[in-house]
Amino acid sequence: MPYEPGSPQCRVLIDCKSQIESMLLLLGRLEDSGPIREQLRAVHQQLEDLHGRYRRSDAPGAGGVDQPAAPAIF
Repeated sequence: MPYEPGSPQCRVLIDCKSQIESMLLLLGRLEDSGPIREQLRAVHQQLEDLHGRYRRSDAPGAGGVDQPAAPAIF
């Protein structure tokens, strides 16, 4: 990881997003996996949105550390 998570909740979200990214890479090798990949992308975005809320609550002035935004995937 390029940075330390600010909370245990962030660690969980980072791990979940990473697992989805791995699934997307593997599913990209299979024909007809497009609908599943789209669903996984939507779940990844939901996790990213939730992670963003945790990052903001950890931002300076909120008692925590600033976290860089995660890159967009695929």
